[in-house]
Amino acid sequence: MRRLTAPLTALLLLAAGCAPARTGTLGPAPAGASTSAGATPTGASPQTHPTSPSPSRRPPSVSPTAPETNPSGSITVQLWFVRYGKLAPTRRTLPATLATSRLALTELAGGPTRVEAATGLATLVPAGNQVVHIAAGVATLAPSAGFDAGDAAQVRLRRAQVVWTLTQFPTVRRVAFGPTDTAPTGRGDYADLLPAIVVTAPSIGDRVTSPVTVTGTADVFEATVSVRILDAAGREIGTAFTTAACGSGCRGDYRVRVGYRLDRAGPGTIEVYEVSAQDGSRVNVVAVPVVMSATG
Repeated sequence: MRRLTAPLTALLLLAAGCAPARTGTLGPAPAGASTSAGATPTGASPQTHPTSPSPSRRPPSVSPTAPETNPSGSITVQLWFVRYGKLAPTRRTLPATLATSRLALTELAGGPTRVEAATGLATLVPAGNQVVHIAAGVATLAPSAGFDAGDAAQVRLRRAQVVWTLTQFPTVRRVAFGPTDTAPTGRGDYADLLPAIVVTAPSIGDRVTSPVTVTGTADVFEATVSVRILDAAGREIGTAFTTAACGSGCRGDYRVRVGYRLDRAGPGTIEVYEVSAQDGSRVNVVAVPVVMSATG
């Protein structure tokens, strides 16, 4: 993980908008359409990705998860990267600072770690962006040179990364891209850039024990979300399924505990997916590499 430069002045704490009925909070999101031609996201790696459904979806709720301040003097923040043209979050635990927005933007521009990049995460956000003002829930950004370079789809995805990252803080609900921006945007303005399944926990590289609590949001057939746990050899060592609070055209929260059996601690993968109504195959797969403890 990269060393961070000392933060400037304290900037933010943020806020979340209220969730509309029958929708759930949003967190991490993988899988989706391929990245637009033109600029190459930092950390991008070619991979085969599952198909994702195309029906239009109603906007999901936009309530973010606030950063966690840890007793050790560190802070855990959520960063929204890009995977195959969709938003995809992960978490970072970093030295605590009052300039939390600067910290998050620096990490966002720095791109994914090697482990994160191996899962397809990338960034379109350049370095040098700063929040210069926060008032009435709107954070005003001073974008870096070249921030709006690229085609319209790339610019929109880049802005979505910034908006979804900054609105995790309790004082920010929307972001204005420059002092002349009279139409600041919030999470709901980029809801279509979320994949069918979002995993909010665990995050890439987390250490987990059995049973693992898997959380997130989904918009899938009959709201059914399936989970399986694989060991380092790809063997299935735990399975479970649950239903999201809403599905098949709307996004809802899900939460499920999945037990596994493992003789020796080591790497593994948690896969969250939808079972295809057409042929029973796994689709919209989100694979999260983790480190698993032994169960004895």
